[in-house]
Parts: sequence; C-alpha cells; structure tokens
Amino acid sequence: MKKRLKAGWILLLSCIWVLGACGKTEPAAPPASETKPPGEAAAEAPSGDLAPLEKRTKVLIAEDGAASGAGFYIAKEKGYFEDYNIEVEFADFANSDDMLPALAAGEVDIAGGVSTASFFNAIAQGIDVRIIADKGHNVPGNSYFTFVIGNHMVDEIKEYSDFKGKKIGVSSRNSIDGYIYEEMLKHAGLTEDDVEYVHIADFGAMLGAIDSGTIDAALNIEPLITQGVEKGFHVRFGDATDYAPESQIAMVLASPKFMADDELSLRFMLAYLKGLHDYNDAFFKDIGKAEVIDIMVKHTALKDPALWDKVHVTGLNPNGDMYVDDIKKQFDSYKANGAILGDIDFNIAIDTSLADKAVEILGEYE
Repeated sequence: MKKRLKAGWILLLSCIWVLGACGKTEPAAPPASETKPPGEAAAEAPSGDLAPLEKRTKVLIAEDGAASGAGFYIAKEKGYFEDYNIEVEFADFANSDDMLPALAAGEVDIAGGVSTASFFNAIAQGIDVRIIADKGHNVPGNSYFTFVIGNHMVDEIKEYSDFKGKKIGVSSRNSIDGYIYEEMLKHAGLTEDDVEYVHIADFGAMLGAIDSGTIDAALNIEPLITQGVEKGFHVRFGDATDYAPESQIAMVLASPKFMADDELSLRFMLAYLKGLHDYNDAFFKDIGKAEVIDIMVKHTALKDPALWDKVHVTGLNPNGDMYVDDIKKQFDSYKANGAILGDIDFNIAIDTSLADKAVEILGEYE
C-alpha cells in the first residue's frame, strides 16, 4: 500500500510540474501604444517618483509561471504598472531559449532568462538582448535550487565528499544546473569520474527515481524539493550556497526596442522593483505575506498557500542587483566545456543602468 501511495504521489507531482512548465503559446504582435482616456494621463507623480506616461502603453512579458517572476506578478496585481500608465500582458513560453528570438525581434519586450550555454551562444552570435536585473538567486542557507539525497543515503552521505561513487540526477549540462553540479564536485574535492552523472530532464521525474533508489542524489528545485520532503521521497542535503554562494540563476532580459524607450523602460523598472520590495517584505520580514502568497498562488503552479510557508523561496534582490561576476564565470565555464562559440561584450550585454536609476528614485531597499 505504501509503495502504491508513493507511486500515486510521484505521478501527481510530475503531472503538476509538466502542466506548470510546458504551456506555450505563440508570441503576440509587437505591442502598440494607445492614448489613455482624458483625465487619466494627467495624474501627478507621488513625491519623489515619476509621473505616469502620457500615452497608455502595453508591455508584453514572456513568462513561464515560474516563482522567480514574482516581481512582475506583484507589480501587476498591486497596480504598480498601472500607476505609470503601463499595461502588462504575459505570454507563455516553454523555456528561456525559445523567448530569445521573439525578444530580439521586439515581439515581446521583457523575458526571464535562465543561464544556459545556448542562451550565451545566441548572444555571441548576434541575438541582441540586454540583461538588466535579478530574477533569481539562492538565499544563503535556504537555497531554492539545491541537492537532495534519497532516504536510503541518509546514513551514508554525511559530507559532500561522500558523493563519491554515487549516482546523481541532474537535468542538464552546460546550463545553470550543470554549473552548480560542477561547483559542488569541486567543493567536494571530486572529479566527474568519481561520480555517476544521470541525466533526468524532468525535475518531477527525479522524485520517483530517488525514491526507488535508481539515483542516490539529485539537483532539484522548489517547490518539488519541499513536496518531496513532505511525502518522504528525499531529504535536503547541505545548501547550494556552500559552494556556489553568489550564483546568478535567472535574469530579467529586455529587447533593444524596449531599452530605446527611456520613459517606458525606467517606469517599468520602477514598478518591477516595487514588486520586489513587497516580495522581500513578505518572505523575509513577514510584512503583507498573506496578500503576496495569494498573488503567487494565482500566477504560479504552486497552488497550496500553506506550502508557501514551507518552501525555500527564490532570492530576488530588491534593488535589482545581479551577481555580474558569476554571470561571466558561467560563460567561461560553458566555453571551457566547448559549448560556446564566439565571445560576448558583457559591457553591452549587461546593462544595469535602469535598475541603478530606479534605485536613485526609490531609494535603496534595506
């Protein structure tokens, strides 16, 4: 009976993951500006802030329902975009690599990018996008993207060096997944020959593999980590910040067309940072948490409000700051593995000017 129940849970969680991650629609046509009804565009700016745009403007955001999109979701639901006469609309994409051509063409304005070799290759080969703000990093001691071990390994794996000879499930190579995997091995004093890499593309499928003993450990992600702990499939092991303390996992990306509109782009960033302020208030200061959880339940695949009190949430810098040095380190790692052809001028590709200007206006979040 216990095995049948576990099998049912594994199937259910895998289905949730697939439904939450794999929806995809074609990107909409480039957004058009429209005049806001008389009287609405004349609103005055709050003290120390910017006035709304004179013309109501739509911004299309490529998203996949990930929790790291919290800044967008909160800013939309709390009216921060609306305050600047900006209308936001979300377009679903299967992954960040699929977003890049639409972003470069101006068919979408903003996207959330996850570090992969193919992402950097696209930029190196002429896809023109800008990396403009934080969209996901691990919080020290509470990583949302980290290793778990099977229950059958709790007495055997006590230190990172104990991964020697073990089967480790990882979803991809030459990506942030492979990068963190390699950083862990270095920290453990191990080489790739010391362990058995097992490719499991689907995070949900890792639950069944680790519970059955097919693999001994896995690099998994929230909320599946917490769900797996709750159902007895695995336990957390250490924390990714033990060996990759400043890893930039996801980034906000912008199209060149969007960046060229100074008035729109700065106001968008102001609204985004306000959303991040509320996110950090909620999860790290317990201020307005219930409201923010309701917003996250609405926009992400994690629909259980109670579980939001248990998951290790995505780190989102309230000032938009990124770990720029780590972005470059990831690029170098992929290139050393032979996965990248060409070079990137990071002085152009990474543009923190919008976040910097927005912080000057809003003040630095503490």
